[in-house]
Amino acid sequence: MMNWNPNSWRNFPIKQQPIYTDLDKLKKVEAELKSYPPLIFAGEALKLKGDLADVVNRKAFLLQGGDCAESFTSFDANNIKDLFKVMMQMAVVLTFSGGCPIVKVGRVAGQFAKPRSADFEEINGISLPSYRGDIVNGVDFDEKSRVPKAKKLLKAYNQSAATLNLLRAFARGGMADLNQVHLWNLDFVKGNALGEKYEELANEISKTLKFMKACGITSQNTPQLNQTTLYTSHEALLLNYEEALTRRDSITGDWFDCSAHMLWIGDRTRGLNDAHIEYFRGIKNPIGCKVGPSMKEDELIELIDALNPDNEAGRLNLIVRMGAQKVADIFPNLLRKVKAEGKNVLWSCDPMHGNTIKADNGYKTRDFEAILSEVKQFFQIHKAEGTYAGGIHLEMTGQNVTECTGSCSSAITQEGLASRYHTQCDPRLNADQALELAFMIADTLKEARSNLA
Repeated sequence: MMNWNPNSWRNFPIKQQPIYTDLDKLKKVEAELKSYPPLIFAGEALKLKGDLADVVNRKAFLLQGGDCAESFTSFDANNIKDLFKVMMQMAVVLTFSGGCPIVKVGRVAGQFAKPRSADFEEINGISLPSYRGDIVNGVDFDEKSRVPKAKKLLKAYNQSAATLNLLRAFARGGMADLNQVHLWNLDFVKGNALGEKYEELANEISKTLKFMKACGITSQNTPQLNQTTLYTSHEALLLNYEEALTRRDSITGDWFDCSAHMLWIGDRTRGLNDAHIEYFRGIKNPIGCKVGPSMKEDELIELIDALNPDNEAGRLNLIVRMGAQKVADIFPNLLRKVKAEGKNVLWSCDPMHGNTIKADNGYKTRDFEAILSEVKQFFQIHKAEGTYAGGIHLEMTGQNVTECTGSCSSAITQEGLASRYHTQCDPRLNADQALELAFMIADTLKEARSNLA
């Protein structure tokens, strides 16, 4: 890591950044952030890297999901609890069917910044800076709201710290106990066929736990039955925020971004000679990079070499986001190239970002069938190439929102989007849709893992 330090990214071109008018204020905020405690510790990030190495080695599966963009206004303990519950539901469905550990990573406690397709937004002839997430500016379409404010970085830190504190309490304080598996079912899920399907699975787990208890294995003497780990992740878009929370580990001497356990680079900011690649190459967290339809084979190999020069399993997660109409044409050649080069990477599927459309009534949405189609094709391509489909990456919520159309459990139409369309940015799967997708992935995962036996 010669010639690298936490601020060396400042010497490189950078994309998708806000323009702050008060630079003195920005410097003061950055200095204040540097004095704050880390949000995560190096040992936790290294534990996640080990868990992701198990995924690369076909011993586990990655479930990564959460909000499109966290909000200051909707920050609420119940919202965090409901996301935790639906993540636990999905994980237990996948574990039960796939017969392997599920590595759970939330898009939470830091997912505030969003890249935008244009720097400005125009409504009725008025042009204002685009909304870039609550860590930058406000969603309301007025001049005051859209001015980037440095102090929002501090609020993002404080909300992330509070969220992490609550998630750790849920994970270690009894809510993750498998004896509570029935209680993870959210109220609005219970009354439909999907809720009944989940209850059937929960009953099977309860029977197994009773048998284990008779054998002397209980949640009181076996932590694996009553505790879990939910790691955090976000797109590291604002590098001044990430730099301020970068710390040198006192044991290894390595640098870690202590804002989250895992960070990723978006498809818009992965330029090989740009600032984000420069920053990411120096931190020792497990990292991800989105792989969109514009990615070329040689470019992908160069990117892998830059971000994972030691070819370390668990270091790099390639998050494929092609779209249902493109994945079959583009992804196989990329996969073959990486396989031929012997690169140790984790392949996960983001079926959300390539399937965004605009409804007739103006709402951005995603169709459940397109999402499911991309996931199925992702698994089929890996099966054909003899490689491992290691994970899923979803924008989702534990709330009963109406943002994505379709699915058997939530028959949301384009006309019904306005009913509960609450996202700050992009449309999310609601808890019904996320759980339904988990059941469908579970069947595919079961087949894929049976082929490994």
